[in-house]
Amino acid sequence: MGRDREDRVRHSPLTTSGPGHHKPDRDPGPVTGPGPALPLVGVAHGSSDPRAAASVDTLLSLVRARAAAAGYPGLDVRAAYLGHAAPTLAQALGAVDGAAAVVLPLLLTAAYHSKTDIPKLLHEVRGARPRLGISYGRPLGPHPLLRRALERRLADAADGEPPSANTAVPAASTTAVVLAAAGSSDPAANAVITDQAECWQAERGWRAVLPAYASAASPTPPEAVAAARRSGARRVLVASYLLCPGVFADQIRSDCLAAGADVVSPVLGAAPEIADIVLGRYAESLTSGAVQVTDGAAAG
Repeated sequence: MGRDREDRVRHSPLTTSGPGHHKPDRDPGPVTGPGPALPLVGVAHGSSDPRAAASVDTLLSLVRARAAAAGYPGLDVRAAYLGHAAPTLAQALGAVDGAAAVVLPLLLTAAYHSKTDIPKLLHEVRGARPRLGISYGRPLGPHPLLRRALERRLADAADGEPPSANTAVPAASTTAVVLAAAGSSDPAANAVITDQAECWQAERGWRAVLPAYASAASPTPPEAVAAARRSGARRVLVASYLLCPGVFADQIRSDCLAAGADVVSPVLGAAPEIADIVLGRYAESLTSGAVQVTDGAAAG
């Protein structure tokens, strides 16, 4: 399969940073600011679990801290949520000063929320801010830095021991990794997880990297752990492909440990790699140029 399939998923007409505008992601190196900064509104899923909003706040604080080095000193960074927490996207954009803003989905795959929910909300914003230009960027994934962040979290969970890599072939050949995602009813979103698993396995030389889903698709993470054990893996690591703590993260951890996993990583959260992805998506949105949200499409 090709690398980073999500870059080939069609986005809403609102999106100025989707396919047709950018090549598939490769490690971009340092992010540099191409132009004047606009306020950045990061839209997260939202949860009734207060740990989720705290994780988003910590991540966006890190984005602010790293923004100056990326060429955006004093960048105005705000959070918004699709549900269960405040502010809403309309509230966050209503508080923005100026004529334009960049809206980024803080989501790991392009699925219903990024393709439908957020564009619908952006159309609704026009009633309150008819002259506000909005550049709508891409989700966080896929991106090579996500795999580096996953490795960071696996090392955290294993008391600082880095996961087995190509430099340690005997250990790698007996280690399986379960890439545990939330799951989606959108087959294209789940296919992105499969692609990421294949890329990661090729990069690191593990016995296998098995995609798994906490909901809406199969196998489940504990099923993948059991399959890895049956295949002869001596060590099974579970990489939590989730941005924030909550029900899915807790479920993945408890179920996978019960199924025989050796290590279950924490969520990605405020990893520096995630902050750099946010700044990279922000930079490409600025390069694409802001758009004026209309009732049915985006006009340049």
